[in-house]
Amino acid sequence: MKEEILYGINSAMEALRGKRRAFELFVSRDASDRRMEKLLKLAAEKGVPVRNRDKRDISRLCGTDHHQGVALRLEGFSYAELTDIIAAWRESGESGLILVLDGVQDPHNLGALIRSAACAGAHGVIIPKDRAARVTATVEKSAAGAAETIPVAQVTNLAQALDELKEAGFWIYGAADSAASSLYDQDLSGNVVVVIGSEGEGVRPLVRKKCDFLVAIPLRGGVSSLNASVAGGVILFEVLRQRLASTHQN
Repeated sequence: MKEEILYGINSAMEALRGKRRAFELFVSRDASDRRMEKLLKLAAEKGVPVRNRDKRDISRLCGTDHHQGVALRLEGFSYAELTDIIAAWRESGESGLILVLDGVQDPHNLGALIRSAACAGAHGVIIPKDRAARVTATVEKSAAGAAETIPVAQVTNLAQALDELKEAGFWIYGAADSAASSLYDQDLSGNVVVVIGSEGEGVRPLVRKKCDFLVAIPLRGGVSSLNASVAGGVILFEVLRQRLASTHQN
């Protein structure tokens, strides 16, 4: 059975609440975070053994010092299928929102984008299998446990996945600094896919062709573009803002 070590208090807490089987929780003897009591109580409820270890031992186990005195040994991360995400959206009865990442390389950006998608109420995140970051312990730590709350699918062909989403009734919005249309001029009601490109190249030409709309985030100052995770968060929460405004009007 594939296993992994997850670290960080929020990541461990969400993992214990999730569906993956947890085998043991390692806790630093001198950990003083107030959330630790809640984590230990949750581990006891789930029947997960707790092992006290020195902080240095946990650092060796995690391969990093940024673990907050917590490491959880559990089943490896399991990706969803694209069909699972579409089915979950249909069952929800809500307007769809899906985040597609075209070659995001930095694990911290991937984790932040997964967290933003979960917080914005997205029904799933789709990433390519090749030439992109995959979900690792670092990603899950950056996502602060959000990877346990939203399905993440890996696909072989991103362009084909977008075609499937179009057939399911989604409109595809790609983020592009050079786009003539502002994000804030768009009607983002209905079923929306947000496509964010890689940190250096942006959305690739083949994927760009699959987009129904290309949108730019207006910027001021001397910097020409936003970090990929920030851009994704801005667009996702503009979708949410419009939907909440529409709900209040109705």
